[in-house]
Amino acid sequence: MESLSKIFIVEDEPALAVELCHLFRQAGHEAGSLLSFVQPVTDILAYQPDLLILDLNLPGQSGYDLCRQLKAHSGFPILVLTARDTLADELLALNLGADDYISKPFRLERLLARTLRLLNTYSQLGQLLHAAGFSLDLHTYKVVYRSRYVMLTETEGQILQALMQACPQPLSRDQLGRQVWGQTDYTDPNILAVNITRLRRSLARLDAADRLETIRGLGYRLNEADI
Repeated sequence: MESLSKIFIVEDEPALAVELCHLFRQAGHEAGSLLSFVQPVTDILAYQPDLLILDLNLPGQSGYDLCRQLKAHSGFPILVLTARDTLADELLALNLGADDYISKPFRLERLLARTLRLLNTYSQLGQLLHAAGFSLDLHTYKVVYRSRYVMLTETEGQILQALMQACPQPLSRDQLGRQVWGQTDYTDPNILAVNITRLRRSLARLDAADRLETIRGLGYRLNEADI
């Protein structure tokens, strides 16, 4: 039977890593775990997972740092599974890009349900573009940010696409306008300002409006400083 999804586990307790791999394989998924913590980012990206289970208490490098680095260079969801059970720990992980957070001890049924929810959210996306914590479907302009999503209009989606492709560099108003409307159709700068406002409103529904920055005297860019 073909595996449903590829799930990768970053856990420094070998027995728990084995148990989790068995759990996900029993549910029909392909599962693997990190065997060495020497170059974790390289090894995780090489596996090309559909979802990552991430502990925070790791040897050599904190799970927080891994979460931030992976979200800056990949588009798969990250579910944090950790013994850290304070609200401050959870909020920090979520602010760094984690899509969900479960504290140990945990129920296997809850972990499976949360995993399935994340996989379903991300599997509904088509051709994806990843930048600044966003995953943008280039066909439908559905944008996912920290496991939440919103549907953009075509114009909003094209503006976000241009900014994501340039990220972290800014685009001037003229550059952005001509990328979205074309060399001949872009004649009124006000139309860009109106649609930037609309895009910010859409991103605000994801608590991500501050990702879209106005650079005085130049134009706009996506901010990925704390991703």
